[in-house]
Amino acid sequence: MKTVVKDMNKAGAKAKLDHYRKALKRKAEDLRRSMSAQNAAQIVSRLDVPSDEGDLSQQSHEEWIFLNRNTLDLKLLREVEDALRRIQGSTYGICAECAEAISPKRLEAVPVARFFVRSQELIGSGAFSDEE
Repeated sequence: MKTVVKDMNKAGAKAKLDHYRKALKRKAEDLRRSMSAQNAAQIVSRLDVPSDEGDLSQQSHEEWIFLNRNTLDLKLLREVEDALRRIQGSTYGICAECAEAISPKRLEAVPVARFFVRSQELIGSGAFSDEE
């Protein structure tokens, strides 16, 4: 009977990992699509020769927004790809700092989470570095 329960737990864990994997892959694709769309929109909206300082200012502001958003999307894409590598390497859901299991509730809320809540709080407070 224990074997059946253990196999069910393994099957449940595999199903949960498949759920996270699919969600992360969708997020990665959404980010790539968004970054491509932003890039295309930026190119299309760019004026070759701004007609006055107001146009130049507006264009510079839009470029700044584009670059910041693109940087944030790229950072999130890297976190998503890192989470997918952790799934593949069987370390997904394990805190990178304290090796405790990250709760399923936290992983549902933040699928790219690398740290157990307490470890994340310590990192945020500067108690220790999150550098590997």
